[in-house]
Amino acid sequence: MEEKLERKATRRRRTPAEFIMENLFLLCALASIAAVAVITVYLFVSGTPAIFKIGAKEFLLGTVWKPTEGQFGILPMIICSVVSTVLAVGAGGVIGVMTAVFMAELAPPWLTRLLRPCVRLLAGIPSVVYGYFGLTLIVPLIAKLSGFAGNSLLAVIVLLAMMILPTIISISEDALRAVPRAYKEGSLALGASHSQTIFKVLLPAARSGILSALVLGVGRAIGETMAVILVAGNTPQIPTSLFDSVRTLTINIAFEMSYAEGLHREALFATGVVLFLFIMALNILLNVLTRRREKKNA
Repeated sequence: MEEKLERKATRRRRTPAEFIMENLFLLCALASIAAVAVITVYLFVSGTPAIFKIGAKEFLLGTVWKPTEGQFGILPMIICSVVSTVLAVGAGGVIGVMTAVFMAELAPPWLTRLLRPCVRLLAGIPSVVYGYFGLTLIVPLIAKLSGFAGNSLLAVIVLLAMMILPTIISISEDALRAVPRAYKEGSLALGASHSQTIFKVLLPAARSGILSALVLGVGRAIGETMAVILVAGNTPQIPTSLFDSVRTLTINIAFEMSYAEGLHREALFATGVVLFLFIMALNILLNVLTRRREKKNA
């Protein structure tokens, strides 16, 4: 009863300006939802028919992509996307989280103030600049050290690991700084060392934020196009080594959409559907893990 009275009193005290701003915020939220809904519906309407025409098994498990011959197997692109993303997030995740720990717990304040703008600057560099950097430095270096072609899966992994670092570092640092100081003080008071406190108290307490950072890193890595297309080599094959030329799902769409027609064009939209479902599954998995974590802490 008291809560209802408070709500009524709050509504009565609202000024016209507050009423206008509240409705403006509501419209912005609805516009965001509508944009996502329109993109999702358009993608599925444009891509789903191709899956039924080609056959889900042939489309998802086929190993040959030759649109001119009516072969639309995207398994090589799926494998390349998954392998490059997992390895890039594995490498970039370790470096990024450790950098966040250093900035949040170990670095002196002056160094943290210097590093934070550098991390933000990395996040603001356009993808094509990363791609040009990879093409002119990473690719020749791999070719020189390995004796194989520099445009390869390894070049993609190295480049993606660099590109996801700013996201992982920034969010992980915020998650570590959000941990109550009482956790750290209590651990130190019980006799734990600083390193033990970091790895056994602070990192587990910030697990949800760090996991969110890694999932965002996965989304950035698997959805990257411009940078990857310059260093991958663009060969639709299942890689047998890190030095093989590869093609990811995003490259496949960007590389052929400009001239695709008919079933070929629909198959590229269907490739986008597969990519969309993969990212959606990651977000659902993150929400499930976060809720389980919250229930255990409750």
